[in-house]
Amino acid sequence: MKQEKLSLHDVLIRPIITEKALILREQRKYVFEVNPLANKNLVKEAVEKLFNVKVEKVNILNMKPKPKRRGIFEGKTRSWKKAVVTLKEGYTIKELEGEH
Repeated sequence: MKQEKLSLHDVLIRPIITEKALILREQRKYVFEVNPLANKNLVKEAVEKLFNVKVEKVNILNMKPKPKRRGIFEGKTRSWKKAVVTLKEGYTIKELEGEH
């Protein structure tokens, strides 16, 4: 399968704002939903260039669909890809911290 060239703005879909993600921020870890075609190198490049920070490492998780039901109709949520980005010492993403 041929991988399409993704632009940096297409790699990161949205930040994940959950209680667990907020706890991880204290350890310089930020969680994003990313494009299913993205790999660790693309995520690292996108975060470094879009937020002007240095990335130490990137962990990627493929989130499987969960079964859902509404009345008699059964289905599944969509599958998606999550990236946990660890920043180098001294860097934070101010846009996600709420400090503009």
